[in-house]
Amino acid sequence: MSQPRGKLTDRIKAKSMELLGYEIDVTELRMMPYVFYVMQNKQRVDPSSCNAADREVLSKWRGAGHIEGGASNMLITKEFWDIMSELIFLGYVDIE
Repeated sequence: MSQPRGKLTDRIKAKSMELLGYEIDVTELRMMPYVFYVMQNKQRVDPSSCNAADREVLSKWRGAGHIEGGASNMLITKEFWDIMSELIFLGYVDIE
């Protein structure tokens, strides 16, 4: 039986360790599709759609240099875009 979409699996943890140097948590995994949406549309985060845990993730990514901005003129590195793409694929598309 396949895993539910957006579930943090050992496979995703291992891939995030390989690509980011640490195991992401489920909040990070679930923020990634939202950030994809944001970057493809308005390129700004809607603060009313983010809770404290989400803002913590964005702050972590900002501190690591993966993103800039947020509520306005959000920017993202190509490298992080590719990493998110791989992790989203594993968590939402290629479900084991």
